[in-house]
Amino acid sequence: MPGRKIFLLIACCFSLIMEAQHTISGNLSPAEDFKWLIAYQLGPGHQNYIADSAVKEGKFNIKIPENAKTGMYRLVYAIPQEEFYFDVIYNGKEDIALSFNNEEGLKFLNSVENTLYTNYFAEVNELESKIIQFYSTPNNDPSLLSNIHKQLDQLQKQYETKSKGLICGHFIAANKPYIPSEHKDIETYVRQKKEHYFDALDFSDTVLQGSAFLTDKAVNYVFTALPYRKMSAEQLEKEIQANITRLARILLPVDPNFKTDLLGTIWSQLTENQYTKAADYLYENYLKALAVETKDTELLNSIATYNRLRPGAKAPEISWSEGETTKKLSDLEAAKNYLIVFWSSTCSHCLQQLPELHKRIKGISNITVLAIGLEDDEENWKLESTKLPGFVHGIALGKWESPYTTLYDIHQTPTYYILDKDKHIVAKPEDYKEAINFLKDGK
Repeated sequence: MPGRKIFLLIACCFSLIMEAQHTISGNLSPAEDFKWLIAYQLGPGHQNYIADSAVKEGKFNIKIPENAKTGMYRLVYAIPQEEFYFDVIYNGKEDIALSFNNEEGLKFLNSVENTLYTNYFAEVNELESKIIQFYSTPNNDPSLLSNIHKQLDQLQKQYETKSKGLICGHFIAANKPYIPSEHKDIETYVRQKKEHYFDALDFSDTVLQGSAFLTDKAVNYVFTALPYRKMSAEQLEKEIQANITRLARILLPVDPNFKTDLLGTIWSQLTENQYTKAADYLYENYLKALAVETKDTELLNSIATYNRLRPGAKAPEISWSEGETTKKLSDLEAAKNYLIVFWSSTCSHCLQQLPELHKRIKGISNITVLAIGLEDDEENWKLESTKLPGFVHGIALGKWESPYTTLYDIHQTPTYYILDKDKHIVAKPEDYKEAINFLKDGK
C-alpha cells in the first residue's frame, strides 16, 4: 500500500507538470513562405525569447516552457522582426490553435482569451464604422445613431463581463469607447471624443505595457485626434504638437523607461511622415530629457544621426589629402548639385555601379561628384579611382572604422547623398540609378 501511495503521488505531480505546459500550434499559408517561427514574451520595453519551431508544410507546434510568464506573445516569422509578426495572448491555462494567412490575417481555432479579444475588437470596429458612415451621410435620422450607440454600450458591457479576470479583459476595459448621452453634431462629437480619449486608458497597467496596445493608442491620438475642419500644413503641425503636450501630461506618473519607448516610437513616426517641426517639438520638450534620464544612448544617437543627415541639413564636413594639401567639401567650387558617394575599391557592387555612374553623369551639367573611398590601404584605391577621372576623389583609411561611417551613417557601400548648391542634403538615393534620375529631374 505505501508503494501504491507513492506511485499515486508521483503520478499526480507528473500530471500537474504536464498540465502546466501548453502549446501554440497552427497552420501558416502559403506554406512555402514560412520556414521558422520564434515566440517572444513581450514586456514593458523589451521582449524575451521563449521558444521556436520549424514550420513544415505550413504546420508548426511551439511548446511553451512550464515556467513561462503569461501575457502578450509575439510570433515572428521573417526578417525584419518589426514587420513580420503577429501577437497572441498566452494565459498559461490553455493550448492555442490558430491559422495565419498573409492575405486574410490571423484566426484562432482554439483559445478563449484570443477569441474574445479578436471578436470584441472586430465588433467594436464594425459599430464605430457605422458611426462614421452615419456622419458621412447627410440628413440621416438621429435615432439611427442613438441605436448604434446603444448597441456599442451593450457590447462593451457584455464583453467586460465575459472577460472579467482574464488577460484580454485589460484590453477590453481600456478600449471602452466614448458614447455621448445625446445626439451631437459632427464637430461636437469629434471634439468630445478627443476630450474623453484617455478616460479608460491606464498607462501604468503593466499588462497593457507589455503589448503594442498603448503605443498604438497614443500614436492614433497624436495623429488623428484633430479638429473637424480643413487645416494648412502649419496648422496641422500645431494641432499635433498640442496633442503631444496633452499626451505627455497624461504620461507624467508613468514609468520613465516605458515613456521613453512610447515617445521614441511617436518621434520615429513623425519623422517618417515628415512632420519635422512636431518631431523637433517632441524631442526638445520631452523625449531628450527622458532619454538622458533613462540613459537610452541608442535613441539619443539615432535622433542625433537623423537631425544631422535629414533633408535640409548642412552636409557634415569631409576632408581629404591631395599630396601636401588638405581639401574640404566646403571648399569645392560652386555647382548646381553635389553627389557624394562613399565606396570601396574592394566592394564588388561599387566596382559595378561607379563606372555606370561615371558614364551617365556626363550628360548632366554642373554636377560635382565627390567619391570618398573607405579603404584599408591606398594601393587598390589608387588603381580603381584612376578609372573614374571625372570624379573628385578622397580616401578615408580605416574603412568601417573611418569616422565617416558614423558621421554619415554608412552601413553599406556604395552610399549616396545629393546636396544642393549650398551643400544642404536634399536626397539619399538607394543606388546610382535613383541618383541619376533625381539629378536629371532637376529637383
